[in-house]
Parts: sequence; structure tokens; C-alpha cells
Amino acid sequence: MLNHKKSRVLNILIIEDEPAIADTLIHVLELDGYQVSWFPTAGEGLAYLKGHQPELLVLDVGLPDGNGFELCKTIREFSDIPIIFLTARNDEIDRVVGLEIGADDYVTKPFSPREMLARIKLRIKNRPPVDLVSPQASVPGSAPEAETEALFANNFDFYCQSQPLGLTAVEFKILDKLVQGAPRVFSREQLMVAADMAPEAVYERNIDSHIKAIRQKLKAVGLTERIQTKRGFGYFYSDREDA
Repeated sequence: MLNHKKSRVLNILIIEDEPAIADTLIHVLELDGYQVSWFPTAGEGLAYLKGHQPELLVLDVGLPDGNGFELCKTIREFSDIPIIFLTARNDEIDRVVGLEIGADDYVTKPFSPREMLARIKLRIKNRPPVDLVSPQASVPGSAPEAETEALFANNFDFYCQSQPLGLTAVEFKILDKLVQGAPRVFSREQLMVAADMAPEAVYERNIDSHIKAIRQKLKAVGLTERIQTKRGFGYFYSDREDA
């Protein structure tokens, strides 16, 4: 018997002020079966994102009404949607900044539409399913083994007694890897892979800055010294503050 059940059409959000570039992306995405929502300004794109749940955002850095980096920071306050920066800026510092503030990938113009499609598919494939429920409930991507006595993962953030840490997407993936693997020690390279950070766009030492940010957020909810350093090897997570 034939199965006539239709699969869900995935929506990609594009915030890009150059119509020619947007049209190219829309064409290749729609040919591959995606639904595309395009906005030329930061304000319009942000308003749409607050009311919808697209699978991924392609975000230009230079927008007529704002900066893509700042928009990314705003988005990370309420959403863990995968973000791919698309920009004419190819300086290494721009790539590093983009990734450190929570973007998942960084593509410079001119670009290959087929390569962009491949990157989009990869980010969507690696993203856990979205489930908007209360922090106390169990959701996909929040396995019981990620829980500790005082810290638990839910809805792509970590919580301490129902208080969210407010992690970026990259920070969540790093902490999740450490907690899930505790007390195993992970190298910087292993954490880069776990966080889906493009090796060609970052230094291994960038992990240190993310670890520092996570430690500060853990400390803010009363969890100090949870991420330990194994000198010469990497990092590990411990429930004991004196580990």
C-alpha cells in the first residue's frame, strides 16, 4: 500500500538587502523543496522570527537598518535557530566575532549557491527537533543523562532550579557535550566539533572564550568550579566544586 502522508515543508528565513542574492538563494532552496521567507531589513526579519519558527536563518551582516552581528545577539536572547552569516566581509576577525556571538556558520560573498545549500542541510540535520514546552518537561535533545543534581538541560538551554543560564547555541552544545560525557576530558578540537564550529574559521583557543562565558553563567546561578581544566588536555565537567 502506498503511503500518501506528506512530509513537513521546511522553512528557511533569509534576511538580506540585495534582491539578486536573495533571488539566487530562494531559487536554489525552492528547487530543493524548501519554503523561503525573505526580508530585506533587520526589523522586518526580526518581527517575522518572533512570530514564526523557521528551521534556519541566513543573515546578512550589512543591513540598511542595522548590523547583522547586533541582530544575531538579539535573536540569541530568545531563539536557538541555526544562523548562517552571509557577508562580503572576509576578515578573520569578522568570522571569529560572528561565531563567538552565536552564529553557526559564516559564508563570504561571492559564494556557491550549491555549497550554501549543503551547509544549510548540514545545520538543519544537526539541529535537535524544536519543542516549546515548560522547563520542567522532558523534550527531545534533553536526555535524562544530561541532568545533574542541580543542573538540567531543556529546550536547548541549561537550567538550575528552573533558572535558565541563557546560553547561546554554541555554548549550549559545548556544555551539553561536557555534561553528557562527564567526567571525561574533552580536547578543544572535540568541543569545536561538538559545537559545529567551522575549523577553518576559528582557532582552538576560541573554545576558551566560550568556556569562560559558560563558567560566568554557571556562577551566576550559584554553580562554581563545575567546568574543570585538565592542563595540557582540555576540559571536563564535575558536579563537585572541589574536583
